[in-house]
Amino acid sequence: MDFEEERKTVFQAKPILVVEDEPGIRSAVCKTLQKEGYMVLTAGDGEEGINILQKNDIGLVITDLKMPKVGGAELLKVAKTISPDIEVILITAHGTVEVAVEVMRDGAFHFIQKPSPDQGRVFNQTILKAVKKALEKQSLLLENKRLSETLNTIIGRSKVIGNSTAIRKVMDLVSQVASSSANILITGESGVGKEVIAQAIHEQSQRKNKSFIKVSCAALPETLLEAELFGYERGAFTGAIARREGRFELAHGGTLFLDEVGDINPAIQVKLLRVLQSGEFERLGGGKTFKADARLIAATNTSLKELVDKKKFREDLYYRLNVINIHIPPLRERKEDIPLLANHFLQIYSTKNDKKIDGISKEALDILLKYHWQGNVRELENTIERAVVLTRESFISPADIPDEIVRTVEENRTTPIEERVLNIPIGKIPLREIERMVLEETLKQSKGDKNIASKLLGISTRTIYRRIDEEGEDNQ
Repeated sequence: MDFEEERKTVFQAKPILVVEDEPGIRSAVCKTLQKEGYMVLTAGDGEEGINILQKNDIGLVITDLKMPKVGGAELLKVAKTISPDIEVILITAHGTVEVAVEVMRDGAFHFIQKPSPDQGRVFNQTILKAVKKALEKQSLLLENKRLSETLNTIIGRSKVIGNSTAIRKVMDLVSQVASSSANILITGESGVGKEVIAQAIHEQSQRKNKSFIKVSCAALPETLLEAELFGYERGAFTGAIARREGRFELAHGGTLFLDEVGDINPAIQVKLLRVLQSGEFERLGGGKTFKADARLIAATNTSLKELVDKKKFREDLYYRLNVINIHIPPLRERKEDIPLLANHFLQIYSTKNDKKIDGISKEALDILLKYHWQGNVRELENTIERAVVLTRESFISPADIPDEIVRTVEENRTTPIEERVLNIPIGKIPLREIERMVLEETLKQSKGDKNIASKLLGISTRTIYRRIDEEGEDNQ
């Protein structure tokens, strides 16, 4: 069963209990529900309804408001006491706004007026619509609970959110290398979570009780980056009014994380190489040599090998940094992680904004799953934060997702994949290379969606993953 099928079968409807003292209405509601395939139990009054609730696992209650002995309002409270997740729909011929507000405050899902003799069909449709929405809410709550439990399990192991095959392979590699002293290069597109992986390596290492120091190499100009890394003495430059320790000193005994290391200029590359070779450096403006024992983790969203080929990055430094390479796949290649990540961000930002949001609707989640996520996890996080702030409902719906995302998904649904032709000279290219070319081009056309690519090629997604892994091993 794939992820989509699993998500659709999370919720299985429980019996619906209809409590109504008027036999005609009770029978009509019961028949209407049974025609739609619902399992229905009935009770002629509130006391009988309570008895059924105590003996059965009921998912939804439809009850008259005015009944002898035990009325619908009291039955509502008893039902919520027995099962807090149960939904209750009240019907009455004597409804007022005040009564409706009161029962809704007590936890009723919906409040429906009984029909006049000529409005039976409309009443039946109103009942069915309310039942469908109530069961959808239960389904979403159950799915949200399942995701939360999975999240708690994952967070108990690591701060890295994800349960896909791709991210599990990354975390297996993290576990293997964390205890070593080897330098690590983390690669991947912007926003995939390279810093989170670096933090996970540190926290699983023997250095976890020491500092984890971060430096964004792209955010600092050349002179300031050198001063940040190695420190400076008083008077080293204008504004240096006091001595300051560098990040290497601060990370002594711990881990130093250099983000976007490909942006370091050649002059600083030489000094960085020296530290990696000998552990020695001098502060800016000083002559004293210092030693630092810091485990280095670097990250980049560009190809350092290409920069080496263009003479923009030192080859010897590249090999020093790239002792262990950990590549994080883009989010579009591990879509199984999207529900977990979205639910994680939903919990964070609903708490931060003091809003009670129960989950993400199936329609909204479907959009999130089909979107390309060029900005990866960072873009998903921003999308969920925006949705939490703007929503007026208890669930995130498609209306809360940015128009450009919804529009892109709709366009991709209606736009056929472009027809492309590969020119392959017969006898000059090995079969394995031809297969690789076809697979790469198909993945480009499907925008990285392996499910679509597998259907176009007539092979399983498992075969695609295996071919990609084989290519990765060949390139090492």
